[in-house]
Amino acid sequence: MVRKVGMAAFAACTLVALATTTAWGADKPVFGLVMSFSGWFAPIDADTIAGAKLAVAEINAAGGVLGQPIEVVEFDNKSEPPLGADGAVEVIGKGAKAILFPSDFDFGAPGAYVAQQKDVIAFSGASDPKFGVQGVGPLAYSTSNASQAQGALLAEWAFKQKGWKTAYVLLDNTIAYTKSLCGAFATRWTELAGKDGLLGQDTFLNNDPSIAAQITRITSLSKKPDLIFFCSYAPGGPSAMRQLRAAGINAAIATGESLDGDYWIGSVPDLSNFYVISYGSKYGDDPDAAVNGFFKRFEVKYGKKADVSYGLRGYSAVQAWADAANRAGSLEGSKVAAVLDTFDKKPLVIGPTTYTGKLHIQTTRPMAILNATNGKFACVGRFTVESFPPLQ
Repeated sequence: MVRKVGMAAFAACTLVALATTTAWGADKPVFGLVMSFSGWFAPIDADTIAGAKLAVAEINAAGGVLGQPIEVVEFDNKSEPPLGADGAVEVIGKGAKAILFPSDFDFGAPGAYVAQQKDVIAFSGASDPKFGVQGVGPLAYSTSNASQAQGALLAEWAFKQKGWKTAYVLLDNTIAYTKSLCGAFATRWTELAGKDGLLGQDTFLNNDPSIAAQITRITSLSKKPDLIFFCSYAPGGPSAMRQLRAAGINAAIATGESLDGDYWIGSVPDLSNFYVISYGSKYGDDPDAAVNGFFKRFEVKYGKKADVSYGLRGYSAVQAWADAANRAGSLEGSKVAAVLDTFDKKPLVIGPTTYTGKLHIQTTRPMAILNATNGKFACVGRFTVESFPPLQ
């Protein structure tokens, strides 16, 4: 996994390459996509890319940025995080004034450090606050809600809205997002339900073929949980849930955005009593009309329904940059950032978005919660977190 240590020095070296690159479009609004167009991470990035391109098309139809159409330049990182730095060098050399990176800190950070040093805005759907002021720097912005806020929101909703009193945490201990999500849930749940309300915590790995031992520990509990709080992603996540249901564990299962969408539902036939947090319902029943409109336009443009809600993140990145650049009257990163940092519940398609000079990720923006019954999803509603653990 890519870490911040040493990245500044690496980024400085890549700037030498930038100096020898013939830049074009110096005065044009060029938006870079340094994303996973291929490799194992591609399915995660696909709808984010599609959402960004939809935004470009619609913004250009409305007049573009500073009176010019947005041009798009692309680089495929092939699902290899270090290639993000190469991608940033390449698209900046082609004139990119803002770049969208993959929705993961480890994937997005290498390129974002390069962008930071070249006065280029970096966007990502990463749920890690380090993709921002606390980590990459003042020109990095996430369009997502912090994972700590997501976990706390699910705890509050489960306790206050559903009335559940006991929970068991089952963590896929392989990526930072799932660890942070489950950790925040456990912290907030204990605050609400008390220590006795958390019946236990267990872990597995995404590529584990069996979670029989974990299931035995759950079924052996003297008191059964109302809720299994489950932090995982496909393909291991659906496999583990299928095993839970096959073992007769019919408690509610709630999970984070990493299991957004229904592309995996065939792995858990007729799944019911399942809840997932999401940026918006793609089923036409979201309480936010702007979200429903987005997914209709998405389907018209691409001839198919969205797989997940992530397209909202890509669209909103372009939307935010275009609005800020127009208001700044400039494409310079520092000037655009100064405007972005004034966003106060800005009505982006993903929802009201706030950025400040100290925080470039969302915490209290409402998120949708969807429920699956017999394998069919429907939106329960939109909810806002009241309290969450410190962002790290």
